Amino acid sequence: QVQLVESGGGLVQPGGSLRLSCAVSGTIFSIYAMAWYRQAPGKQRELVATIPSAGGTNYADSVKGRFTVSRDNAKNTVYLQMNSLKPEDMAVYYCNADIKVGLGVPSRAYWGQGTQVTVSS
Repeated sequence: QVQLVESGGGLVQPGGSLRLSCAVSGTIFSIYAMAWYRQAPGKQRELVATIPSAGGTNYADSVKGRFTVSRDNAKNTVYLQMNSLKPEDMAVYYCNADIKVGLGVPSRAYWGQGTQVTVSS
């Protein structure tokens, strides 16, 4: 059983910072790409940032220069450092990972339960 557990969300004022974490646990053979998505009320879920297993990162234009995604493969954890937060960043943030649970088993996407980020004065 694979679990992704996010933490670090909360209330922050505009211009503030938050650091989200997502820890993967369970029976894991390999973790490939990891990513952060977000979904604001009434809007579709959107990709925020991705980080492949071998490094390199990609960001949505709306967060470039403000957000940084990183991962610690030894801890099976992905992070999202969010700086200069804006009210439009307010959303539920979801962790996503492409995980292979065993030899001969195709990898598939797993999701966390989400963590709320509220940006308000």
